[in-house]
Amino acid sequence: MNRLAIQPCRLKCATALFAMLMLWPSIFYAETPAPEVHWGSLGYPDQYPVLQLGLSLNRFTEFNGEGERFNEIQETIGLNQITFTWTEHLKRFKDWSTNLTIGAGPSRDQPTRYLQNEIVHEGLKGIPKVPVRKKRRQTDFMITGTLNRWFSIASLEKIGFAGIGVANGSLYHEVFGRVGARRWSPVETIYGCSCDENPWWVSAFGPLKLSGMYRYSRIWEGAALRALAPESHIAQGSISYGWMREDGYPSFEVELGVTIDSGIFLDVFGDSLEERFYSLAIRAHPFTLETWNDQLNNKDFGPTYGARLMLELYTFLPDNWKWR
Repeated sequence: MNRLAIQPCRLKCATALFAMLMLWPSIFYAETPAPEVHWGSLGYPDQYPVLQLGLSLNRFTEFNGEGERFNEIQETIGLNQITFTWTEHLKRFKDWSTNLTIGAGPSRDQPTRYLQNEIVHEGLKGIPKVPVRKKRRQTDFMITGTLNRWFSIASLEKIGFAGIGVANGSLYHEVFGRVGARRWSPVETIYGCSCDENPWWVSAFGPLKLSGMYRYSRIWEGAALRALAPESHIAQGSISYGWMREDGYPSFEVELGVTIDSGIFLDVFGDSLEERFYSLAIRAHPFTLETWNDQLNNKDFGPTYGARLMLELYTFLPDNWKWR
């Protein structure tokens, strides 16, 4: 059957699932804005309530550093989006959380071109600049909603998770599922909470935590991103070190992650282009700074890099303004 003929049916299914999720008791909240997880950003659900406002910058380059065309998308796309994210853990349904993320803004060549060519390529690495020809000049948006179920590991609550989600907008359309573990501490699992009877290394290594996730996606083309693979497999792992506040927020945390994506883009033969990324996140309440890059591919190949800066808003709101 013709792929174009069945695409409207798939989009209707994705829209119907999104509507079903939106009708879940409560309203939807937030986490990683699309398409950042396919660029290499950390894509875990939130373990605690989050209300954040931020700026996300992502870049898709038509060519790589050697001047070769990446795929059939014949334009460079610089995504500059203001994002609003909101995550809540439901009181009516224990161990369930919902989230909504909205991102919108002008797609322009700057400032991502300056950051890529002038700062990273010429300034830091001393390698050739990535050529730019046709550039996208549109206003793009993405809306993502997810529903997650949390599980305990030993005495630690809200460590394991499984969830489903929908992403829809002008970039592309996606339905996905994911399963994994978030901020699991081997030391705390063995020894529990630190106390005077425990060795010194329990306090020293207790803040060291591991995260991992597998995510499967069904994907359909959008107005901006075309020639996409029908499905994607993502394996992501990270290690973090930090201290949590009593309300669940990290007071300070550094996290380093690695992502392997089977690829949402296709080469000239119609095969998926596998991508590998590293990511670095620094959280100092109420700010979060995260950046990701495809340098694990050992060349400029595909979605080049991205970054976001987020501000936690719950800190500045009175308690009676928070969702119940």
